[in-house]
Amino acid sequence: MNSSVAFLFPGQGSQIVGMGAELATQSASAKAVFEQVNDAISQDLFSIMKEGPSEKLQLTRNAQPAIFASSLAVIADIEERFGNIENHTLFVAGHSLGEYSALAAAKSIEISRAAHLLRLRGIAMQSATPVGTGAMAAILGADIEQIAELITTLNSKKRDYLVQIANDNSPAQIVISGHKQAVEDLCEMARQAGIKRSLMLPVSAPFHCDLMAPAADVMSEHLAASEFRTPQVKVFCNVTAMSEENVQQLRLNLVRQVTARVRWRETILNLSKKGVTHFVEIGTGKVLSGLVKRTVTDVRTTSLQSFQDITNYFS
Repeated sequence: MNSSVAFLFPGQGSQIVGMGAELATQSASAKAVFEQVNDAISQDLFSIMKEGPSEKLQLTRNAQPAIFASSLAVIADIEERFGNIENHTLFVAGHSLGEYSALAAAKSIEISRAAHLLRLRGIAMQSATPVGTGAMAAILGADIEQIAELITTLNSKKRDYLVQIANDNSPAQIVISGHKQAVEDLCEMARQAGIKRSLMLPVSAPFHCDLMAPAADVMSEHLAASEFRTPQVKVFCNVTAMSEENVQQLRLNLVRQVTARVRWRETILNLSKKGVTHFVEIGTGKVLSGLVKRTVTDVRTTSLQSFQDITNYFS
C-alpha cells in the first residue's frame, strides 16, 4: 500500500456525454463494468453515457449510476493491468455519490449492488420534494463560518423555510441547499455582505439538506438489506471526514449522507495530515482535483479517465 496516495471519486455534476466510451473500446474489463451496471439497473445506461442526449444523462436517476460506472471502469482497468488498488493506495474517498464508488473500489460492496442502490438513491432524492420548491447555490469567496452566521441570521427572521450548508467543498467554496426562496434570500444576504459571488446551481432537487429526509428513509431500508464487507483500504466518509471500517457504520453513514453536509474540505485536510501528497481523481472530470488544490498546498493531483491516462500513470 502507498500511504502517500489517495484515490478520489467524483460526484454528480461531472457527467458528460461520451464519458467512458473511449476506455470501453480499449479495455475489456472496463467494458464489462458498463455491462454489469446496465444489467443491475435493467437499462442500457451506457448508450446514454456514450451518445446522450445530454438532458437524459443529466437526470439524477441516470447521472448517479453513470458517474459510478465511469469510476469503477477505471478501477477495473487498473486492476486488470496493474494489480489491485490496495497495491497503489491506502486511502479512498468519494464526493457524495462518489462514496459508493469508493466503497465498491475498496471491495466493501459489489458493483452491481452499488449501481442498483444509486439508481434507487437518484429516484428517491428526485422525488423527495416537489419540483421547483428546492434549490442549491454555490457561494464563492466566503469561509464556512461566514455562511453559517448568515444562515443563523436568516433563520432567526423566518421559520417557515429551510436553508443549510450542503457541501463544504474548499476554503472558498460553500454550497447551500434548501427551499428555493431561502436559498435566493441567503444569496442576496451574501451579496450585501460583500461576498464575491453566489451562483444558483442547475440541479433538480435540494440535495444534502433536511428536505431529503424521505430519501434517507428509502435508502435506510435498502442499505439495511445490502451486504457490506470490511473495506480493503481505508474509506473516508462524507459525514465524518474520517475513515471507517465497521460495516454497520458505513451503512449508517450512507443514510446520514443524504441529508447531511458533505465535509469535503475537512476530508482533504485529514488525508493530508495522514501523509497524502498525491491525490488521484478516478473517472470523469477534474472537479475534485481543483478543490484539492484550493485546500492544500505542495501536493500533486492526477486525473485518470482514459486508457492512456492509466497507462501513463502506472508506467
